[in-house]
Amino acid sequence: MNKQPRVVILGSGPAGLTAAIYLARAGLKPVLYEGTQPGGQLTLTTEVENFPGFVNGIQGGDLMDNTRAQAERFGTEFSWAEIVSTDLSERPFKLHTSEGKDILADVLVIATGATARWLGLESEKRLQGRGVSACATCDGFFFRDLEVAVVGGGDSAIEEATFLTRFASKVTLIHRRDEFRASKVMQARAFKNEKIEILFNKGVEEVLGTDAVTGLRLRDTVTGEESVLKVDGLFLGIGHTPNTAIFGDQLAKDGTGYLITTPGSTHTSIPGVFAAGDVQDSIYRQAITAAGSGCMAALDAEKWLESLEEG
Repeated sequence: MNKQPRVVILGSGPAGLTAAIYLARAGLKPVLYEGTQPGGQLTLTTEVENFPGFVNGIQGGDLMDNTRAQAERFGTEFSWAEIVSTDLSERPFKLHTSEGKDILADVLVIATGATARWLGLESEKRLQGRGVSACATCDGFFFRDLEVAVVGGGDSAIEEATFLTRFASKVTLIHRRDEFRASKVMQARAFKNEKIEILFNKGVEEVLGTDAVTGLRLRDTVTGEESVLKVDGLFLGIGHTPNTAIFGDQLAKDGTGYLITTPGSTHTSIPGVFAAGDVQDSIYRQAITAAGSGCMAALDAEKWLESLEEG
């Protein structure tokens, strides 16, 4: 390619920003579209203690601000334009904005992440990062010797509850139905764990607390009777939704909507389109793994462009 390729990154979480750092340092002048939640899910986290290099931890928002500044320092261009649809049928790829403009990209790095499924309660939203979390691995440590609750009935919920028993003195697993959807193996794990109490036929109506979670107001889904459960934290185990709607059916996805990449790489089903972070990772969903795959996407993109030059 004789002209400077237009490299576009979608998403400004750890994956997108790390890809931007590497691509900018390679002289490719990436343009990063920040999305509707600049900084990604880490901006909903108060303190991050498991990201390497920060002995005393760091606020999630500060970590993302620092990473953004680093990407900007190397020449990444940032845009607030909202991408609402895409045409990946040919290169250059076309990205359509909410303002009706078309953006062209010779290379596309998708780092749009995944969104945790929430209950949709005002109190839940108000107390996010103050006792309400959708990531036990991220925040479980902060609930050592405290009582917490997990909502959900699938494998994810039981995995979260089981993990939390390493720290919490008690974990109450709350499910709206009278039986779990989880696999039999996972159910057996929950039933035999002495630190897990299971409440069937219960729904969370309100998260109680002003500055921190103090309890939950529950409603029995059979009788309608209300009760209060005293807990210090609430974890959502009802899954995540990958942010892939703007790509329609153009890219290969797995059964739950996550983008499929070639094993050992970040190549998607369309040459020149790469995916990194939680949009293609339904297993680990950590800031450090997202950042690592962002690095991989940048290196894959750079090598792919070099192969075009050689061809």
